[in-house]
Amino acid sequence: MPSDLIILGINAYHADAAACLLRAGELVAAAEEERFRRVKHWAGFPSQAIAYCLQEAKIDLGDVTHVAVNRSVRANFFRKLGYVLAGRPSPRLLAAKLKNRKQVARIADELTALPGRPFAGTIAHVEHHRAHLASAFYASPFAEAVAVSVDGFGDFASAAWGAAAGTALSLDGRILFPHSLGVFYQAMTQYLGFPNYGDEYKLMGLAAYGEPARRAAVQRLVTLRGDGGFALDLKYFRHHTADISYEWSGAPLFGPLYSPALVDALGPPRGPDDPIEQRHRDLAWATQAVYEDAFFHLLQNLRRRYGHAALALAGGCAYNSVANGKILDRTGFRQLYVQPAAGDAGGALGAAYAVWHRNGPRAAAMTHAYWGPSFADAALGAVLDERRDTIAAQGCTLRRFDDDAELIDAAARAIADGRVVGWFAGRMEWGPRALGNRSILADPRRADVREMLNAKIKRRESFRPFAPSVLREAVADWFERDVDVPFMLEVVAVRPERRDKIPAVTHFDGTARLQTVARAANPRFHALIAAFCKLTGVPMVLNTSFNENEPVVCDPKEALDCFLRTNMDVLVLGHYWLQRLPAAC
Repeated sequence: MPSDLIILGINAYHADAAACLLRAGELVAAAEEERFRRVKHWAGFPSQAIAYCLQEAKIDLGDVTHVAVNRSVRANFFRKLGYVLAGRPSPRLLAAKLKNRKQVARIADELTALPGRPFAGTIAHVEHHRAHLASAFYASPFAEAVAVSVDGFGDFASAAWGAAAGTALSLDGRILFPHSLGVFYQAMTQYLGFPNYGDEYKLMGLAAYGEPARRAAVQRLVTLRGDGGFALDLKYFRHHTADISYEWSGAPLFGPLYSPALVDALGPPRGPDDPIEQRHRDLAWATQAVYEDAFFHLLQNLRRRYGHAALALAGGCAYNSVANGKILDRTGFRQLYVQPAAGDAGGALGAAYAVWHRNGPRAAAMTHAYWGPSFADAALGAVLDERRDTIAAQGCTLRRFDDDAELIDAAARAIADGRVVGWFAGRMEWGPRALGNRSILADPRRADVREMLNAKIKRRESFRPFAPSVLREAVADWFERDVDVPFMLEVVAVRPERRDKIPAVTHFDGTARLQTVARAANPRFHALIAAFCKLTGVPMVLNTSFNENEPVVCDPKEALDCFLRTNMDVLVLGHYWLQRLPAAC
């Protein structure tokens, strides 16, 4: 392909709308639309994410040669038609799918409406799961691998797999609608009282507190097939025939996915405000266990079939960090790579990669996730100056550090002294995890820090764990597996003798969802953790996303607003240090 080829990848009219930009096959920028719209999982056309990518590349839409979309209305067309003719789904379900199809077809019009020189290139539609596979493999460091995608649904399939080597990527098999591990997990998430799109991580956290008592009851929902596939017992679900409302133009909205038969089998569903009982914990445990059975059943079959030692994984189910942490032990694969935006946002990247690799050379491996907006110190200072009166009224002090090492030492000492620090630095992360540039940091040694963070800032369920960001070179000393987990997408057991030293990040079952921090990937964050380690002997900090029941902050105004409306102790904006006086806390 020409070296001046510029490809804009987009995920539109589906949850986690996003955009990315490749120039000559190299990633320049990537961001989710939710960060600009301030609506979680925003699902419309990603106009602001597109604007950011173009700005970062210093071009306008007229310079783009291809727009790659991670949807194809032609994919699995005859299977869709056969299902409609045989399954007779409800008119409302068909109408919702037709509406979404029309929205995708409207992308050309949306591009025309963007400012600047008009787009004059070509639009390429890439099948949803092919885009997921491409995002997983082409971002990985592997020369060859098995590529696997598992999610809810996209283009009439819920899972797909193939072999990948060099620039070649096959799509060899699929699991088709209406069978889906993503729908199974989402339906159980709704049933257990977590109704919002993306709440599956709450069920995953709750599962650690459960027991196997209800496994058999949940097991009947999913059947394992001899070929490595799986099937839902459809009488327990509504997504395939029922009159369910869907909305994919703003915040993702949809009705319950489980049927009255599931309520008959498992008992009354939990309401969002109902107390969590042991029955709910046990059902969460069983859901995670049944999911893992089917997931590993598929991966074990693919490992035997292809023989490759490496696995590149994508799709919304690739965010199940508990299962990811068990893949190497349970499947025979010896290497795993999960790209930071493994879900639908990452489909934008996969679509762009799929177009580039039709003729272009192999892309560079993604070793960090810092592809979003950044802000110069002058812009940070201007935001603080504009709000100077409000800052003073809250009893805060403000200073600027000219020496970065001095600032890092001060931040490390503040964390070691028990303060909660908002850390805003460099380019925003790509994907749902805060990885040291848009993070809230605290001391992992404090047993009370979870309650403190929930009281001061996060205001979330008490059972949800916080994660450690760990110096890469110290992982083997503190965890039972010496692994690279740069994107916080695997749960690993903490060494038993270390667990009481880091209670704030050790989950109920002795595990932690760690992020490994390499010096080359993020020198400043690595230096901060190293400074904390020098003070405390602990080579990690507690890291949670910089937000308060909203998308992760993108710009300095949002970071400052979050600091001012919560009880955070310190805000570090680049080289600026904002601190509440003790009397004001």
